[in-house]
Amino acid sequence: MPLASVTYAIADWLFLRALGVIYLAAFVSIGMQVKGLIGRDGILPAAIFLDDLKTVLGRARFAALPTLCWFGTSDRFLQCLCWGGAALSVALIAGIAPVITLALLWASYLSLLNVCRVFLAYQWDVLLLETGFLAVWLAPVELLPHWPPRADPHPIALWLARWLLFRLMFSSAVVKLRSGDPTWRALTALTYHYETQPLPTPLAWLAHHLPPWFHQMSCALMFVIELPVPFLMLASPPVSYIAGVLTIALMLLVMATGNYCFFNLLAIALSLLLFDDAVWRHVLPAGATVSSRWPWWALVPMAFVLLVLSVRRVVYLFGRDVSWPRSLERLFAWLEPFHLVSGYGLFAVMTTTRPEIIVEGSDDGATWKPYEFKWKPDDPTRPPRYCMPHQPRLDWQMWFAALGDYRRYPWFIAFLARLLEDARPVLSLLRTNPFPAAPPRYVRATVYRYQFSDFATRRATGEWWRRERLGLYCPVLTRSTEAGTNARSSRSA
Repeated sequence: MPLASVTYAIADWLFLRALGVIYLAAFVSIGMQVKGLIGRDGILPAAIFLDDLKTVLGRARFAALPTLCWFGTSDRFLQCLCWGGAALSVALIAGIAPVITLALLWASYLSLLNVCRVFLAYQWDVLLLETGFLAVWLAPVELLPHWPPRADPHPIALWLARWLLFRLMFSSAVVKLRSGDPTWRALTALTYHYETQPLPTPLAWLAHHLPPWFHQMSCALMFVIELPVPFLMLASPPVSYIAGVLTIALMLLVMATGNYCFFNLLAIALSLLLFDDAVWRHVLPAGATVSSRWPWWALVPMAFVLLVLSVRRVVYLFGRDVSWPRSLERLFAWLEPFHLVSGYGLFAVMTTTRPEIIVEGSDDGATWKPYEFKWKPDDPTRPPRYCMPHQPRLDWQMWFAALGDYRRYPWFIAFLARLLEDARPVLSLLRTNPFPAAPPRYVRATVYRYQFSDFATRRATGEWWRRERLGLYCPVLTRSTEAGTNARSSRSA
């Protein structure tokens, strides 16, 4: 049955409300952290970054880095951008002028993403932008909400949303298989995943101790859902229902064992569009379907551009190098900063050990006190916790930093420098400040190897983790003229 012969008014209504909730969570989460991340006294101040770009690019900066922050980078402006986005999210949930509201939400989140740089450089951030842009075309062209839902989205916009969900799931499987990682090919990746993922949950500790055969079976089932099942998303009902149920089930299981911000919620929201009104009418009422949607002549050019961009991503997914016409290459380059279409695929190579950075300060260089983070593992007796849909951006970056050399992460030295400066916005990102009266004279970062404890150890000691000290992660920083120089230079990194 073609999509044009069935209605999706209720599915679209649910999708837009779910997207509103996700936008709300995203803006509130960033709003609580933005001063410490990119504020005036933050780790990577946006003002210095944009000033440098203005000097280098001149007027070309607006196209090279589209952001409303060209009009202001004060802490107040950044917070207004976040809390304004939260207010727009509430308006979207209420159904007020959804097309206008969605366009403003997309512009606001794009503005933050382009100035937060590494702190908003996650696949779910660009997925939110891509989904949010498509939602503009899925939304009814109306100013006030209607109940029961009655506006049926255009089939072109609906197909684009399904195509996005297809690429998200299918790419996740392909990148794992093409990486050559032996743990994925042997179906043993999940024996490491629960322990080594960025922010485990309490259920991850339990899942880690399940028998190896269960992990292998789970891994095989995951590949089934990510590889052949996405093709069912492109089918008509009721075949698409199968893909929707399996995708939502997988996302719920991932949410149970790992904190992945709003990533899984976005996949679930897109999956709602796999169910037509014949399903939703059993739980929600529907009004007489009306056409308050975008006209085809507006949708076709947009759909063509998105399809070309997405085909390019799929080609790259399989490692092919295609020579595109020069006009298309110019179009690709011009549209790149807007993140209309992105590539996806998490954990292409599974991490099999868990290095963890512990940051400490000292007044005398002999006695060291740890800075505790709000969510990442540090104290072995502190249990993993749920924090989704909130994403503690600094905690996540610490996981990436532990996997590499500190010289690859200028933000990390900038972070340590802020501790020496007693930067309150940065300290607010942490759980504890062991130097409340005055900043320490020295800070250091030590690497430990963390592993989940076993049942006996946890019963005897209360420890969720076992850890082994490996050594210093980077040189000790001191509150001196040299440290001050390092601090200033790292602000523009």
